[in-house]
Amino acid sequence: MTASADFIAYVLEQLARLEDVSWRRMFGGAGLYSDGYFFGLISDDTLYLRVDDSNRADYTARGTAPFRPYADRPQLSTTYFATPAEVLEDAEQLVIWARRSLAVAVKAASRGRTAAPGKRPPAVGARGRPRRGAAGATRGKPQR
Repeated sequence: MTASADFIAYVLEQLARLEDVSWRRMFGGAGLYSDGYFFGLISDDTLYLRVDDSNRADYTARGTAPFRPYADRPQLSTTYFATPAEVLEDAEQLVIWARRSLAVAVKAASRGRTAAPGKRPPAVGARGRPRRGAAGATRGKPQR
């Protein structure tokens, strides 16, 4: 999984009209976020956007493939599909598709499947108590 600086810059330029877009390196690729929600990723200079039943048909109708993180296990795929080239090259269309993917990410977070960065609950230990040093953890002896 790799993402060149030039391709990341191009995608960000195409998404300039999408609110609060940021990116982070991940495993040599890049994760795309809007308002803290993970809605897309870049791997091998291909943009993948998040899908569910509400937008998957847009991708499959154009023959794009799902992101498969493991070349030796092609049966494993994710909820991210490659963006069609004609959509990637049209900034207005790309923003529309990205907003749909963002809506999928927000919906998934509301179901508790993924959380936006900074909105995660504190880390908990095996007994359901906050870990020492975790946000919201108490210092000193536990209350009995």
